[in-house]
Amino acid sequence: MFLVSNVAMVTEAMNAGIAGCIPALNYRTLEELRAALKQLKANKPEGGSFGFNLIVNKSNVKYKGQLEVICEEGCDFIITSLGSPEETIKQAHKAGIKVFCDVVDLKFAKKVEGLGADAAIAVNNEAGGHRGNMTPEELTGLLSKELSIPVISAGGVGCKADIDKMLSYGAEGVSVGSPFIASIEAGVTDEYKQACVDYGADDIVMTERISGTPCTVINTPYVQKIGTKQTWLESVLNKNRKLKKWVKMIRFSIGMKATEKAAKKATYKTVWVAGPSIEHTKEILPVKDIVAKLTT
Repeated sequence: MFLVSNVAMVTEAMNAGIAGCIPALNYRTLEELRAALKQLKANKPEGGSFGFNLIVNKSNVKYKGQLEVICEEGCDFIITSLGSPEETIKQAHKAGIKVFCDVVDLKFAKKVEGLGADAAIAVNNEAGGHRGNMTPEELTGLLSKELSIPVISAGGVGCKADIDKMLSYGAEGVSVGSPFIASIEAGVTDEYKQACVDYGADDIVMTERISGTPCTVINTPYVQKIGTKQTWLESVLNKNRKLKKWVKMIRFSIGMKATEKAAKKATYKTVWVAGPSIEHTKEILPVKDIVAKLTT
């Protein structure tokens, strides 16, 4: 989770028996990313596993360097999103790293399977952040029937009953994010964590004002003030084939900075990314306790 996941969270996740993952963009420099990889390898318990998320499209200008560092240092898996995973799969497999790819429909799931992905992460319409348009049952059920690689369901998991549902749809595992925002170890403000306790599923809205791709956020007064649609200028420029790439990169940069400010310090510009599964978040807890609530 952007800005939320960190070494402490993933270490506690591994100790609790689940795999943890950190967005590479959580680190400003490649040196910081390398240090995190080394620390996680040192903390890794026997049988534990950890990975990193990579945004693999052109909006992430750090992508190539991040991939190189991850492959040099090593981890158990990489999760790709928002672009073609072809180069990531090639380089990661050379380093003995598995690659799981976010997909939102069968078309892209078939593409990543053809490229050699080790699993498809079925991002449904209940996911936090960037989400798909299909329900968990529709998407997971379809992919589990049509693909030969494992399907991991992402979105809509806030309690053990939700996990059981996803498995019944054909998933071989689940990807869970939003319930862990309100964890003791999360690297965000207490205000962000408390918001995940105070707000619920009905308070989640889609916005185009962060990355250029629709993204779910908590409908705070500030989000209501700025609106959730792209500006008329962005709308016009996004229709220009030559300019839309640059417009998206600029929007991505501006949006990520705004999200970082809201996550890291108190501000009235509260743009907090979360999914509807915060409905089940009732208090701020250690990671190990959240895992226990999800699995028992």
